[in-house]
Amino acid sequence: MRWFVFSVMFFLTSVVLCYAQEHTSAKNGGTESLETPLIVYGSDTCHYCLDTKAHLKKHKIAFVYFDVDQNKVKEREMVEKLRENNIPLHNLSLPVVEKEGQIIMNSGVFGDFLKKLTVK
Repeated sequence: MRWFVFSVMFFLTSVVLCYAQEHTSAKNGGTESLETPLIVYGSDTCHYCLDTKAHLKKHKIAFVYFDVDQNKVKEREMVEKLRENNIPLHNLSLPVVEKEGQIIMNSGVFGDFLKKLTVK
């Protein structure tokens, strides 16, 4: 009897999940993908980082922020992404932003950096 109940529950769960996924695809027209939020690595003591967060909020751009001074795991993750993208660490400047797999750093004119974050 337990086996039967388990089988029925598994079947119903599978049907519901499949329907929900199909319903979401139809709702989006099947062509839109969910926008991935930007990943921002920064420091709460960095005014460029604070200005970047404010800019993203102002333009209603989804992002996830990690303070690399407080979160050493995310600091290592950021360094690894910089290495994977052949970006020398001696040129590191915060904030470091990952946008659609591309790493963007504030390494020049700050306004140009912010434009790169808002352009789709």
